[in-house]
Amino acid sequence: MTEDLLQDLKAALADHYDIEGELGEGGMAYVFVAHDIKHDRKVAIKVLKPDLASSLGTERFLREIKNAAKLSHPHILPLYDSGEADGLLYYVMPLVEGESLSDYIAREKQLSIEEAVKITREIAEALSVAHSYGLVHRDIKPDNVMMTGGHALVADFGIALAVDQAGGEKLTQTGMSIGTPAYMSPEQAAGNPNLDGRSDIYSLGCILYEMLIGQIPFTAPTPQAMIARHTMDHITPPSIMRDTIPPDLENIIITAMEKTPADRFRTAQEFVEALGAVEQGVAPKVRLSTMSRRHTTGMYAPRVADRKRNWIIGAVAAVVLLGGSLAAWQFLGRRTGRTIGELGGLDPRSVAVLYFEDLSPDGSLGYVADGITEGLIAELSRVSGLNVISRNGVARYRDSGITNDSIARALATGSLVTGSVEAEGDRLRVTVRLVDGFSGADVERTTVAVPADRVLAVQDSVAANVAGFLRQRLGEEVRLRERRAGATDDVAWTLVQRAERLRKDAFELEEDEPERAIRTYQEADSLAAQAATIDPQWVVPVVLRGWLTYDLSFLADDIPQRVERVERAIEYGNAAVALDGTYGDALHLRGRSRYLLRLMETTPNPQQLERLLEDARADLEAAVDADPTLANAWYALSQLHYQREDNMSAVIAARRAYEADAFLSNQDRNLLQLFQTHYDLEQFSDAQRWCDEGARRFPSDYQFAQCQLWMLISPWAQADADRAWQLAGAVDTLVPALARELVGHRMRMVVGGVLARAGLADSARHVLEAARAGRDIDPDQQLASDEAVMRILLGDYDEAIELLKRYVAANPGHDFDIDQNLLWWWRPLRDHPAFRAVVAPGR
Repeated sequence: MTEDLLQDLKAALADHYDIEGELGEGGMAYVFVAHDIKHDRKVAIKVLKPDLASSLGTERFLREIKNAAKLSHPHILPLYDSGEADGLLYYVMPLVEGESLSDYIAREKQLSIEEAVKITREIAEALSVAHSYGLVHRDIKPDNVMMTGGHALVADFGIALAVDQAGGEKLTQTGMSIGTPAYMSPEQAAGNPNLDGRSDIYSLGCILYEMLIGQIPFTAPTPQAMIARHTMDHITPPSIMRDTIPPDLENIIITAMEKTPADRFRTAQEFVEALGAVEQGVAPKVRLSTMSRRHTTGMYAPRVADRKRNWIIGAVAAVVLLGGSLAAWQFLGRRTGRTIGELGGLDPRSVAVLYFEDLSPDGSLGYVADGITEGLIAELSRVSGLNVISRNGVARYRDSGITNDSIARALATGSLVTGSVEAEGDRLRVTVRLVDGFSGADVERTTVAVPADRVLAVQDSVAANVAGFLRQRLGEEVRLRERRAGATDDVAWTLVQRAERLRKDAFELEEDEPERAIRTYQEADSLAAQAATIDPQWVVPVVLRGWLTYDLSFLADDIPQRVERVERAIEYGNAAVALDGTYGDALHLRGRSRYLLRLMETTPNPQQLERLLEDARADLEAAVDADPTLANAWYALSQLHYQREDNMSAVIAARRAYEADAFLSNQDRNLLQLFQTHYDLEQFSDAQRWCDEGARRFPSDYQFAQCQLWMLISPWAQADADRAWQLAGAVDTLVPALARELVGHRMRMVVGGVLARAGLADSARHVLEAARAGRDIDPDQQLASDEAVMRILLGDYDEAIELLKRYVAANPGHDFDIDQNLLWWWRPLRDHPAFRAVVAPGR
């Protein structure tokens, strides 16, 4: 691609520039070094990538980039020229004698405090000038800062202005975006189209942190994980990492990196002045950031402990990509010795192992192909530095017919592993390939052939070959860990793989053919039992039998049978933990089964139920400690924390589930969990973000239309009656028929609340009265609770309390925690004389 582009560029610009060769590649442009014939100087020419060029349009792009060329400042890399040549959009900059700040940090590791402050101040001065012209850079990072003569030059203001003015909205619609997740502000990650200079200030705070500490503020294996950490995690105070950092400078960093723009420096010039004060040895005139207060006083956000209910989204008990920003991952170039440009913007350390093909005539080797694939994914996932797509992520591409390069772009992976399995007489022949994600071409290929009864040797050989391929490709050691708790018998391994394949088949049959699903689960259990007998020290078949029993519990004929199966799953968990107490999935099985048994409330004894919940929590926490990649265990732990009324822990666990596997089969429920927990915590912008993400990823799930409607009664949102009716209609269209009647009543209740917030009191009361239903539809009186919330919005407090009486009578276990952290929708009733008597009698 770039060779053809190089020749085209040479021909098109021959009269003005002598193109000498390719210099590199960024997320949006190819970079070439050239000689400016007229002015006898070296220059760098950036040529926009075709997709970006077509999105922006030639005429307006050129007009806006000429405006950007008017920027003049000692710390801004100027634009010399721009134009269009044979369909290529380009702009010309000086070729700086020096290196990027990224390279400088990589070499020096940590900069002196004086130098880091000086460089940051110079960048902030450049930003201040640009912001005064209304220009937000949007991609402040060390790669876009050149160091020459000990001073900083900020590059690429031109492309930022051109994109922002010429096609920002259109660009977003195409799925492309400016920004790098490692330095991206929370509001940019959320897809906010109205960014101002405070977004650049956040990014510059990240750079200052990196210069002082020697690493970026947050690390994560995936773009969604990186974005989630910038959105939700507070940075480790720099002084903990480097105790020579002065308190004033630490306060400046923390203020620049506040999650909310209003809590940061108001302008880049204010940032400049604060840094200047540190350089002069005087106290900066900087307001104390909220995060800094927490660190200096030891105070933390209070835990919300009010009783949670499932009225918001119904099935949530049963979380970035954020705002379309995942496309920005292509701009995150890890320092690897190879530039991301070598792989078309795809990181070679991001690896997808596609399901191997079964080439046998009768499809009889499918279980072997699956076993090799999933074993390889598990082994590579444990390699530090690799980002390996999960089984859920690649499963959708099994037998899809989609080309490898298209799969790589969809998964944002620079390296694919593909393969096939076939029989040759009494031998198995496995072909394995390492594929370049950008081009789809084979990088390496090998074939392994072993006797058909030695499948473990095949798995080990494939893993060793792939490790060797990656080692050669990445230029560094890729060491696979020795298999722990692994199979030692080929027959046992074969039986487990066949059982796993049957478990997948049974899951697909559950909804339409439950009886057949049961028989398939039982057949899988028989195979797993044989494997456990053959290899009694291997923990995996024992765990598999536990999961099969757990799965079967959902197909039980009645409650006693379901309880019996869950208890049996716990027994398998006990046996597996006895074999290997550090095997994460064994602990996960036991913890999840204990939690399910707790939800079924099999005993009236509250102490026994609490003990069961605590045992489940201990198991799940031990499981994720042993194996942090267990996304389903994180998800279960989030649900459990929510049940225990620990919202902050629930949020963290749900986010870890999202980070561990963005393709988690329960990701829709996890996103709903993230929404509801943030909603309860009054973190409404985060709640909206996760609700939006769920609607984008799961457009046919009525619960994400439902959460959009619930957002409209929050203090954060504008009350929009028309939008409320539209959402209620969308919910009615999407909700399954069996739930439509009750859900419809509840959504009309919420519409009444939106009308109340909009000041349409009479209409609101009319809608609320019409939305009521009898006990045949609402035996648990959830509608009474919903209407009570909406009556509070109307100021009808006496009516709300009467409704709460009905709800509490039907749900005597509900705890309103009136003395501590009452949830926000009940707070207006706190001082009402009758409220305590209804919800907290005797207290």
